[in-house]
Amino acid sequence: MAIGKRIKFFRNRKGLKQKQLGEMLGFMGKTSDVRMAQYEAEARVPKSDLVNEMAHIFDVSPHALTVPDIDTYIGLMHTLFTLEDTYGLKISEIDGEICLRLDKSTGTTYTSMFDMLYAWQQQAAKLENGEINQEEYDQWRYKYPELDNANRWAKVPSQELSDYLIEEYNKQSTKKK
Repeated sequence: MAIGKRIKFFRNRKGLKQKQLGEMLGFMGKTSDVRMAQYEAEARVPKSDLVNEMAHIFDVSPHALTVPDIDTYIGLMHTLFTLEDTYGLKISEIDGEICLRLDKSTGTTYTSMFDMLYAWQQQAAKLENGEINQEEYDQWRYKYPELDNANRWAKVPSQELSDYLIEEYNKQSTKKK
């Protein structure tokens, strides 16, 4: 998740309006909400001192706001935390081992993610069983979804489109009565 979405996520989590956050950061008048809207839309990128101030206001680490550097353990952890917020990824313990799992209560997100992860697991199992070699496995991963022939995943329409279609269906159903 990009920094603008993270700012919006944590701002909403704190129950703040853009104007309120902007004023807390020292932007006055009309510029306060405009500046925050620019950061959230990623038309502007806040400098590190401003990120640190926002992190302080949100009571989070600056790492939670910035786009994580997955080449570090801290960055990787914040990437996993973002996946928890965005896709319902959960951490569990099964038979003494730490496992990442999907939260079934996330509905269509769960279904889509399950299908994609299932396809990945199937390819990993083929590699482990010697059905494919490392090069074929890497080719599948690095060209995903192009080489995914499981066809278990599909794009899910946006909530707005889904709501619109249901509304139109209901209108048509009412007219027929």
